[in-house]
Amino acid sequence: MESMDLARARALLSDLYREALAAVDGHRCVARALADSGSSLAGDVYLLAMGKAACAMAGGAREVLGPRIRDGLVITKHGHGAGDLPWPVLEAGHPVPDAASLVAGERVLRWCDQLPADAQVLVLISGGASALVESLPDGVSLEHLADLNQWLLASGAGIHEMNVLRRRLSRIKGGRLAARLAPRSVLGLCLSDVPGDDPAIIGSGPLGPVHPIEEFVPLPEHLEAVFQAAEPFPGMPLDHVRLAIVGSNADARAAVVAGMHARGGEATLHRGLLTGDAIHTGERLVDWLAQSAVGSLQVWGGEVSVQLPESPGRGGRCQHLALAAALHMVRKGMPMCLLAAGTDGTDGPGEDAGALVDNETVSRVNRAKHSPRPALSAANSGPALEASGDLLRTGPTGTNVMDLYLGIRV
Repeated sequence: MESMDLARARALLSDLYREALAAVDGHRCVARALADSGSSLAGDVYLLAMGKAACAMAGGAREVLGPRIRDGLVITKHGHGAGDLPWPVLEAGHPVPDAASLVAGERVLRWCDQLPADAQVLVLISGGASALVESLPDGVSLEHLADLNQWLLASGAGIHEMNVLRRRLSRIKGGRLAARLAPRSVLGLCLSDVPGDDPAIIGSGPLGPVHPIEEFVPLPEHLEAVFQAAEPFPGMPLDHVRLAIVGSNADARAAVVAGMHARGGEATLHRGLLTGDAIHTGERLVDWLAQSAVGSLQVWGGEVSVQLPESPGRGGRCQHLALAAALHMVRKGMPMCLLAAGTDGTDGPGEDAGALVDNETVSRVNRAKHSPRPALSAANSGPALEASGDLLRTGPTGTNVMDLYLGIRV
């Protein structure tokens, strides 16, 4: 591949990111899975789609099944209700559930209860469903739920710890929706936004498999009493449910590598998922880039975390990682660039998907009269990266398979 300057490298990373999004688009993934499944869904079908990619996934089902879908219900994030679907589309809160999340949860339960006993149900699940669709035990309020979610987000807890608690405090999660649908035949198709692509974790596992014994996750004292109202997990077998993953972070990374090879370039695919502190991870990725061959693309996936201060600013985990990486690039003193972005098109509060930084980012931030280090300390990387022109904005992408990190030394 021909040598490139920073501008060409940035354009390359941006193009490869968008190609990855197209490869794991919910519409495409569901349509392909249903077309490949042949006669596994014969006759009439009832459709339920939940998550940030719900509308795209429902569109894929409609493309293949058409009028065989007798009825449908779609729940997605506020602002993600795109597409010309013939069924009700409800929008609710994410990452913190809101009153609309509880309305959606009750609507889902009523919808399930009204299905014929011999109905065939297609359930489409993508990340975000955990916050978007909820029904709470008696005595537990929206304020309790919001308090729990705010504490989880601020604590830096990983998705696994979050879903352990969300599953416990729900009338839908942890296999409870599957129990509600029994004995109807259920096919669940999932876009995975979790390590290991475990359906019991995606959306907090409304279709199971059931994990009746959850590991202990310590809670602050003011939240412990809330969990006394939690209902037990269903003890019944869930033999009426079939589950399949139709798109994952691994698929997105593979698309990036294929795109680089198609351009005649070299790419290194890092198979382990990134976790842990965003700042340390950003610095580690820069160290990796510094040791790589010039022009060789480095591809990672995963989901890092940020320990939030008491009053955080604007900017999600990808922006936090990107700004930390930009500072470390200055210390390395060599040209390189790094893209860090969510595949769902959102990264923390605001409408930004992430950031694309290079070794000149810090100079641009300083010229714009922003201070990168205080911005990191305040979890306020968004304004600094906006000032440097390094934010990425895609709008809703129709998918959600964790985050992508693409880097290249120029």
